[in-house]
Amino acid sequence: MIKISLAKGDGIGPEIMDATLNILNAAGADLTFEEIEVGEKVYLSGNSTGISDEAWDTIRRNKILLKAPITTPQGGGYKSLNVTMRKTLGLYSNVRPCRSLHPFVITKHPDMDVVIIRENEEDLYAGIEHQQTDEVVQCLKLISRPGCEKIVTYAFEYARKYGRKKVTCFTKDNIMKQTDGLFHQVFDEVAAKYPDIINEHWIVDIGSALLADSPEDFDVIVMPNLYGDVVSDIAAQITGSVGLAGSANIGQECAMFEAIHGSAPDIAGKNVANPSGLINGAVMMLNHIGQNDVAENIQNAWLKTIEDGVHTNDIYDPIMSTRRVGTKEFAEAVVSNLGQKPKQLPEVYFEDNTPLILPKYQRKPSRDKKVVGVDLFVDWHGTDANELAEKLQKLNNDELKLTLITNRGIKVWPNGFNETFCTDHWRCRYSSKEGKELSKRKIVEILQAAIKYDIDAIKTENLYTFDGVRGYSLGQGQ
Repeated sequence: MIKISLAKGDGIGPEIMDATLNILNAAGADLTFEEIEVGEKVYLSGNSTGISDEAWDTIRRNKILLKAPITTPQGGGYKSLNVTMRKTLGLYSNVRPCRSLHPFVITKHPDMDVVIIRENEEDLYAGIEHQQTDEVVQCLKLISRPGCEKIVTYAFEYARKYGRKKVTCFTKDNIMKQTDGLFHQVFDEVAAKYPDIINEHWIVDIGSALLADSPEDFDVIVMPNLYGDVVSDIAAQITGSVGLAGSANIGQECAMFEAIHGSAPDIAGKNVANPSGLINGAVMMLNHIGQNDVAENIQNAWLKTIEDGVHTNDIYDPIMSTRRVGTKEFAEAVVSNLGQKPKQLPEVYFEDNTPLILPKYQRKPSRDKKVVGVDLFVDWHGTDANELAEKLQKLNNDELKLTLITNRGIKVWPNGFNETFCTDHWRCRYSSKEGKELSKRKIVEILQAAIKYDIDAIKTENLYTFDGVRGYSLGQGQ
C-alpha cells in the first residue's frame, strides 16, 4: 500500500477531492492518505508561504502529492504556493493532456489530442522583480541549459514512451535571442538524438494561433514556463472545458498531481463543480506509481459517464446531455460505471506506465568566459539622450568607453530619433577597446566615477563572451 500526501485545498477543493477519493476507494486503489493543510487558511494564519514545515516534511517523506486547487489571498505579498511547490521540490515537468470528447462535449475541434509539456521551474516564474526608477520595474527572465535539457528530453522521452509521432517547440527567439534562443538551440540538439520522432519549431504567437485553429496538426508541444502556462489552459478550454483536464508535475524525487483550474470560491459548497480535472490528475498519479489497472478502470468508467451524457453544469448541453448532475452525483455515476468501457469514445489501455524518470543532469565543461564590457543602468529624468551621453562620457577610462545608450531596449544614442519616447530608465553600455578582455577593476572605476559625477547607477550587468561568442543582446537599431 502506497502512502500519498493529500491536500484538499480551498474553495471547491474539498468537494472535488471527496468525489475523487470516493472513486479511488471504489476502484480498489491500493493507497493510504496523509492529509496536510495548505493554502488560504495557512496564509491567513500568518504564514506567508501557505505551507508549514510539517507539511513540507510529509510531502518529502511520501514523495507523492494529490492536491486540490488552493486560493492565494490577494495583496499582502503572498507568493503562489503552486509555483513554490513546483520549484522547491524540483518538479521540472508539467504534463497536461488535452483531448476532445466529441460529440459528447461541445468543441470546434473533434480530433484534438495534444499533450502540453511545460517547463516548470524557471523563466519569468523565478519571480525576481525590482522597481528601479519612478517609471520602470523589471522582471528577470531566467533560462538555464539544465532546465532546457531536462524538459526537452522529457518531452521526447514522453513521446517515445506513449507512441507519439511529433514534438513541437514554441519559443519567442526572434525577439529574446539569448533566453528563448537557448531553449530553441537545446531543442534542436536534443531532437537530433530522436530521429524516429518528427520535430518542429514555431514562434509562440503563430504557433498558438495554429493550435487554436488546427490542433489536430499537433501532438506533443514543449515550451518554457510562461508560454506553457497560457497555452495549456487555452488547449484545455478548446477541448470543451478547462474543468476536464488533469495535470502531472514530475521531478527527480517527487511528483504532484492536480486539476489545472482554480479554486472557484464563487461556487464553493454548492455541489456544482466538475471533479473531472482532479479525477484525471488522480489517474495520472495511479499510472505514475504503477497501479495501471486501477487507472485504466477509472479512466474508462469516466469516459463511459461522459458518453452516457451524465454531465455537470459546465459541460451540460440540452442536445447531448441526458442528465445534469452535481459534483457528488457525477462521482457516483463514475463509480457505477467501474468495470465498463465507452462504446464510441476510444477506450484507454495502460500497458506500460512505469514512471518516466530521467537521469540527473550532468554539468558540461566550463567554457572560456571573458568580460568585455558592462551595461550601466541609470535613473535619469531628462529626455535628451545626447545630454545624458555628455555626462556619461566623463566615466570613460583607459579600458572602457561609452558606446551605446538604449531606453527600453531601443537605441537612442548615438544617432537616436527625436520621435522615440523615453522613460527615466537608461541602459548605458561601456565596451572594451577592440572587444578585448578587461579587468573588473575598470568596472568598479566606472561606478566610482558615477558617484563622483552624481549619476544614479541602479544596476550593472557585465558583458561576457563564451568561447568567443557574444553572450549579451545588442541594442535594437544596432
